[in-house]
Amino acid sequence: MDVLVANLAFAAPTTRARDVDEAEWQAVFRHLVDPLPRLVRAVLPQMIERRAGKILLIGSAAALRGMKRASTYSAARGAQLAYVQAVGVEMAPHNIQVNAIAQNFVENPTYFPPEVQALPAFQDRLQREVPLGRLVRAREDALFAAYLCSTAADCFVGQVFPVCGGWVARRRGAASTHFRRSEGVGAELFH
Repeated sequence: MDVLVANLAFAAPTTRARDVDEAEWQAVFRHLVDPLPRLVRAVLPQMIERRAGKILLIGSAAALRGMKRASTYSAARGAQLAYVQAVGVEMAPHNIQVNAIAQNFVENPTYFPPEVQALPAFQDRLQREVPLGRLVRAREDALFAAYLCSTAADCFVGQVFPVCGGWVARRRGAASTHFRRSEGVGAELFH
């Protein structure tokens, strides 16, 4: 096995955090988190023996940006990313690169069917929330994944790459932070 691409999926519940019960929490983690170490453990022995390999998680940018009514899903996706970062650092001395793509707003007929994409409200949301102003094309996502699984990407270790048209970086209403130098006092933070 040269490459493992782990693409675990589960429909994101929209339960308010205060209403999430133990069954929901366990179900989401059972589908999104629990299989990941099993998959990784299945391929690591042969990759370590060969001193070469790539493991790529196709994760979610939901773990990188707070979203209302997505606490369980975001927590599970965050656990995936933390696992990838830890295993990536541990496997680097064996020449095994473990990384993740954290995606959202990627062309996908399951999440964004043509009839949804055609809605003016969806197009407005894209313009408002995604600096790219459109969905990331499936081909763009696939080419980046292929790059991360190639020897050209041997320098990436435990990295999480948002592929979401800038959605993660865009925060409406966030206070801007500035630094200024006061005379003889040092850097002073103000908003």
